[in-house]
Amino acid sequence: MTTIQPTAVSADAMDIATDRVTSPARRRDRHSRPFRKPQPQEIWGWIFVLVPMLLFLTFVIIPVVMAVVLSFTDYAVIGDASWVGLENYQRIAGDPIFLLALRNTAIYTLMFVPLGVAVALGTALLLNRNSRAVKLFRTFFYIPVVASTVATATIWYWLLNPQSGLFNIVLGWFGINGPAWLYDSKWAMTAIVLMSVWSGFGTNMLIYLGGLQGIARELYEAVRIDGANVWQTFRYITIPGLSRTTFLISTLLIIGAFQVFDQAYLLTKGGPGNSTLTVVYYIYNQGFGGLKMGYASALSFVLFLIIAVFSLINFKLTSRSQS
Repeated sequence: MTTIQPTAVSADAMDIATDRVTSPARRRDRHSRPFRKPQPQEIWGWIFVLVPMLLFLTFVIIPVVMAVVLSFTDYAVIGDASWVGLENYQRIAGDPIFLLALRNTAIYTLMFVPLGVAVALGTALLLNRNSRAVKLFRTFFYIPVVASTVATATIWYWLLNPQSGLFNIVLGWFGINGPAWLYDSKWAMTAIVLMSVWSGFGTNMLIYLGGLQGIARELYEAVRIDGANVWQTFRYITIPGLSRTTFLISTLLIIGAFQVFDQAYLLTKGGPGNSTLTVVYYIYNQGFGGLKMGYASALSFVLFLIIAVFSLINFKLTSRSQS
């Protein structure tokens, strides 16, 4: 006698067979999803999400789109805009003032970024302790970050005064004739860099403190047992452990350096002799001083591309050092 073995039936086949023997009404009831009234929490959640999205659309997306359109026009605020195509971008390549401003901004970046990283890291290493005095110093060092830029510029304008400024007074104690700082084209950019580092290192200090506290204490104990000195511990444990933190801080500093405006505007007005004229300050002069909104918009997008390129280079260099 031949024995018939049962065959395995898949779940899809079972569903098809069930649908064939089930009435159409029951199939509709089984496959249809009943309407569920949204809960008050869901409604308020969508409202809270909608408000920032509307603000982002109004103050970011729409202005960016308008700037893109204006960069291809000749628009002077007063009157209608006329379409000029790529003329604004072609003009940038032969603009000597823009090239000078780009050179000044590059010099500022080369001075500001390494000094900003060094000051923030050094301060974080000194304050990476648990004591009441250290917490007090953390607060003091962060105060310049929340202070008004105008107030900060006023303080530094007094500190850098050639005759009665504190810097030159201290240098005079050691027999050094201090420079004119803001009135000397050779020292004006250095003065702006010093002010920028002082007013912004508090944020980077806190970021470095978070990175330092994220490094396992066991690693320091292990290298101490192996006889490593302070420099070897810093080189082989601290620096690799802070590689991602350093990448974040250096990227933020590069972006901020290319966007520097307040310091040059408040301290030197781009002088003396355009020695502190930055790209953003030049964009401001073209847009609001010369009412050349189309050309200023084109300059803005060129600056955006420059920042993107340097951020990508920084990412590649940091990724290579981590590997």
